[in-house]
Amino acid sequence: MANAGRAGNALVWGMAVLLGGAVHANAQVHAPAQEPVPVPAQAAGEVIDLAPVLVSGVQPGPGMWQVRNSQGHTLWILGTVSPLPAKLDWRADEVQAVIASAQEVLGSPGWTLDADVGFFRRLTLAPAAMKAARDPDGRTLREVLPPDLYARWALLKQRHIGRDNGIEKDRPLVAATQLYAAALKDVGLGRSSPVSRIIEKASKTHGLKPVSTQVTIKIADPRQALKEVRGTALQDVECFRRTLEVIEHGLPLLAERANAWAVGDIQALQRLAVKGQYVACVDAVANSDFGRRRGLTDVDAQAHRKWISMASDALARNAVTFATVPVTSLVTPGGYIDQLRERGFEVQIPE
Repeated sequence: MANAGRAGNALVWGMAVLLGGAVHANAQVHAPAQEPVPVPAQAAGEVIDLAPVLVSGVQPGPGMWQVRNSQGHTLWILGTVSPLPAKLDWRADEVQAVIASAQEVLGSPGWTLDADVGFFRRLTLAPAAMKAARDPDGRTLREVLPPDLYARWALLKQRHIGRDNGIEKDRPLVAATQLYAAALKDVGLGRSSPVSRIIEKASKTHGLKPVSTQVTIKIADPRQALKEVRGTALQDVECFRRTLEVIEHGLPLLAERANAWAVGDIQALQRLAVKGQYVACVDAVANSDFGRRRGLTDVDAQAHRKWISMASDALARNAVTFATVPVTSLVTPGGYIDQLRERGFEVQIPE
C-alpha cells in the first residue's frame, strides 16, 4: 500500500501497510523491509552532517553460514542487510553455485500482511486508506508531538523532503517512514536490494521456486480493517523519536554496514547487528487495539519459530538447502544461529 505518490517502502512497521494510502492488488508487505542500525549517543537534534562514502561497482558480498546435521546435509545461509548501496553490483558466484546444487531455496523469515484485492476494488479503497494514514482525531504533527521533537522533525523534513504540507497531517508512524525513506535516498542507499532479484533468477534457472517461510496475517476484509485502523490510536511517538535519531546520527553507520556487506566484512556485520527503531515501531502497532485484534502481538516470535522449524525440516530431507536471513536476526544472542546450535546442528561461521 502506497501513500498516493509519497510512500516509502518503509512499511517495515506493520500498520503502515494499512496506513500507507492506496491498497495494492494482491499486496503483500513484509517486515522488516529495512533493518535498523545502532545509534551513537549524541545531543538530541544535533545532526551529523557528513555524507557517507559508499562502495560501488562489482563487490563480492559476504560469505555464507554453513549448518550441518548428523546426516551430512548442509543448509547454506546468506546473511542479508537492507538498505544496500544504490550503485552496488553484487558478484553472486558463490550463491549461484550453491543454488545450482540445492534441492530447496527458503525465503527470508518475517511476516506478511496479505490483502488480496483486485485493481478496481483497490481504487475504491484508496480514499479510506488515505484517511487511515491520518491522526484519528484530526490533529497535525505539531499538535501531537512534543515541541522539541517537532522542531527536530521540521529540520529533517526540510532537508530530506522539502515542502509537503500534506505529511503534517499524517500519523507519526507514517510520517517517520516517509522521512526515513527520503533520507536513505539522499545518502545513496537503495530502497531495493539486488539480492532477492538475483536469488529468484538463479532459482528459476535451476527449476526451483523459493519457498515462503513467512507468517501470513490474512486481511480478508480490507475495508473493515481500514475502518479499524482509522479508529485506532497508536503509541507511536517513541517510534517517531527513534527514527529521527537514526536519521540524525545513524546514516553513517547504515553506510558502514552496507559497505561491510558489500565487501564481505563479517566481523563488521556482527558488530553492527543491533536493533534500533524497529522494536519501538512494531510495538506501536502490535500493542494497539488493531494489532491485538489482528493477531500481531507476537508475530515476530511466530515468524522465528516458523523459520527454525522449516529450516530444520529442510535439513532433514535435502542434501543441500539455501536460505536467506537478515544478519541482525541471524547473529544476535538467542537468534537463529544460537537456536540451530541448540538443536544439535554444527554451524560454521564464514571467514
